[in-house]
Amino acid sequence: MKKRLQDLTIKDAFMFAAVMSDEEQCRHLLELVLNTKILTIHVVTEKSITYHPEYHGVRLDVMAEEEGTRRRFNVEMQVKTEVALAKRSRYYHAQMDMDALLAGESYDQLADTYVIFICDFDPFGNRLYRYTIENRIQETGKALNDGSQTIILSTKGKNQSEVPVELVRFLQYVAQETDEAETEDDYVKMLQERIKSIKKNRDWEGKYMLLEEMMRDEREEGRKEGQERINQLNILLLEQNRNEDIIKAITDRDYQEQLFKEFNL
Repeated sequence: MKKRLQDLTIKDAFMFAAVMSDEEQCRHLLELVLNTKILTIHVVTEKSITYHPEYHGVRLDVMAEEEGTRRRFNVEMQVKTEVALAKRSRYYHAQMDMDALLAGESYDQLADTYVIFICDFDPFGNRLYRYTIENRIQETGKALNDGSQTIILSTKGKNQSEVPVELVRFLQYVAQETDEAETEDDYVKMLQERIKSIKKNRDWEGKYMLLEEMMRDEREEGRKEGQERINQLNILLLEQNRNEDIIKAITDRDYQEQLFKEFNL
């Protein structure tokens, strides 16, 4: 059942992106995550809540750039368990580098990139609130210093004494199913007020309705393409009198994928 705007919480992708389109909210979160002072950022709104028909689905991640430096940030909320989180991070870093250099600029002018996932699950099972990942030289263990870093936050952490208390409170807030819970944390209170204002704003309601329509159209298009792919497979199997393979593919999705690869579909 489709959620109304009034039902969304900070962990819903649309609401998270809407909240983080406020540069002060986003700047404060980045300071929490990176444990460093950030003076001013610019949230790239055209990439924060937009639809890219030429890319992979509807994009709702938050992109930001720090003014006066060459640092870029990508922040995304992850509610469902993602088995390919590492490769998703790799893809995001690559996307952030695509337009980072002008013709004639040297590679040392590449911006430092940070990909940040906020997960409502523990991706590695170590019960940590924060996992920091960077490339290292295998033989020496030293950092490669290539300017890329991935930070994965988890609401399922247990190591409170090792993480700033404000970050723990934020992750505990994300883990809740409601935005109405009482809190003593000033930043969480700011987030709650921001969400209340978004839910009262007609422009945000219109954006949410438009996004829902886009996603519905995308799902319908995906369903049609998937059915067409299956029809093509069945025709090819019938031409080869492989009736048993047709029956097996109906009940065995892995075997169906194997057949798709066999016929380059």
